[in-house]
Amino acid sequence: MQTTDLVKWKGKDLFDLVCRTLGLRETWFFGFQYQVKDTVAWLKMDKKVLDHDVPKEEPITFNFLAKFYPENAEEELVQEITQHLFFLQVKKQILDEEIYCPPEASVLLASYAVQAKYGDYDPNVHKPGFLAQEELLPKRVINLYQMTPEMWEERITACYAEHRGRARDEAEMEYLKIAQDLEMYGVNYFFIRNKKGTDLLLGVDALGLHIYDPENKLTPKISFPWNEIRNISYSDKEFAIKPLDKKTDVFKFNSSKLRVNKLILQLCIGNHDLFMRRRKVDSLEVQQMKSQAREEKARKQMERQRLAREKHLREEAERARDELERRLLQLQDEAQMANEALLRSEETADLLAEKAQIAEEEAKLLAQKAAEAEQEMQRIKVTAIRSEEEKRLMEQKMLEAEMLALKMAEESERRAKEAEQLKQDLQEARESERRAKHKLLEITSKSAYTPANSSANAMPPDIPSFNFSSENLTFDFKDTDMKRLSMEIEKEKVEYMEKSKHLQEQLNELKTEIESLKLKERETPLDILHNENAEKGNSKQSNFKKLTLQSTKSRVAFFEEL
Repeated sequence: MQTTDLVKWKGKDLFDLVCRTLGLRETWFFGFQYQVKDTVAWLKMDKKVLDHDVPKEEPITFNFLAKFYPENAEEELVQEITQHLFFLQVKKQILDEEIYCPPEASVLLASYAVQAKYGDYDPNVHKPGFLAQEELLPKRVINLYQMTPEMWEERITACYAEHRGRARDEAEMEYLKIAQDLEMYGVNYFFIRNKKGTDLLLGVDALGLHIYDPENKLTPKISFPWNEIRNISYSDKEFAIKPLDKKTDVFKFNSSKLRVNKLILQLCIGNHDLFMRRRKVDSLEVQQMKSQAREEKARKQMERQRLAREKHLREEAERARDELERRLLQLQDEAQMANEALLRSEETADLLAEKAQIAEEEAKLLAQKAAEAEQEMQRIKVTAIRSEEEKRLMEQKMLEAEMLALKMAEESERRAKEAEQLKQDLQEARESERRAKHKLLEITSKSAYTPANSSANAMPPDIPSFNFSSENLTFDFKDTDMKRLSMEIEKEKVEYMEKSKHLQEQLNELKTEIESLKLKERETPLDILHNENAEKGNSKQSNFKKLTLQSTKSRVAFFEEL
């Protein structure tokens, strides 16, 4: 945008233009920030843009940022665009280490950031190394442990895989719900001095004013909730705060510059107004936005359910197709095996038939030889030799001939039995061949029938077709839907404590997993302070409650004595 376009524009004109472009309606959280020498300032809505103390050279840079933070992101941030802008800003602050985040929480937050960007985890798509180019953890956390990028990615991916089913806006909201419990979340810090000249830090956030030791931005020494403050003012560099309790003295402090006092006053007024607004009935505009947000949430939920059903049907169709293909391959294998068995049966039958024929011929030949031996024996008996010597020799020959004939008869009988056995084997082989042919015929008939039958039910191999009537695609948000949604919201509130416990267990588990790899000598002062608070069981909320239990008067006196 050229400077000539801004000559007549007020801050509100530029702000409204950006909000309209973004479709942002929860405008009260945001503003334009710009740099003034060594500090920052916010564009005033009722003042011309070029009347601000902005650099005159082009281009003039303004950062559209969240100026005020909600107490409870889930309850106060209605629009999805508002949630997304807060998510981006808080994520950047954590990565830039403007907000201290312990290592275990950094890993969990990184996993929600990955879910918001990549959707549900799919091991076939999100393979090792897919986060190599992503900036997900503060450099302080990476340097604190003896862990490779691959080890960090493995830890983040393990948490990421558990977030299946969360849409982008849900993952971003979970990120903010964890981040809002960090001690430095939403706090603007300023260097101040009390009456004694002690250097202190003033923290301004959605809950009130907090006084810190300059070396400890995590745990305030004193806190003043907005509902205890009656008036805030400044004169030159001196800042005065009047408590609601009129018996309590005004406590004052000095800042380094007048410009800083102006910035502190802006933040105090804005945070105080939002603090009081939260405790009143929502305006019609906010009620309308919340109603629209509930309807949009219900519509998206129904849409996600519809897509989930379609995805389930698609997966079922693909599984059915894969099963049919597997069954077809199985039938083809069985048919091939049956063919091979049939070929083997035919070869065996031919071999047995040949052996039977050979045995039968051998039996005939042996029977012929036995008959010849019998004839020779008869001839020898008829033609007996006259002499005793010849008679003895002939008797011996007859004996030998009888023995030979006996052996021949036995061999003939054995060959006959073998031929008979071969005939039986041949008959069994032919029976096996007949059964194999019958089995092949059954398989061929079955494989021919199955695809024809399954084609009516199976989906095409590409994308299955789903026909839904208009009734299935039209959703009316009736009273019953709103009542059901209200019941779900109440149920979520009841389960809040249980979820908080689960979150703490998850963080403790992550901390235990990586604790052994920590390099103690690289711990920063904030790491040490956070560990001390954790050991004492102190949290952001518990510290605030503990400090506000004291009387306002005693807190003011303590501040002045610091």
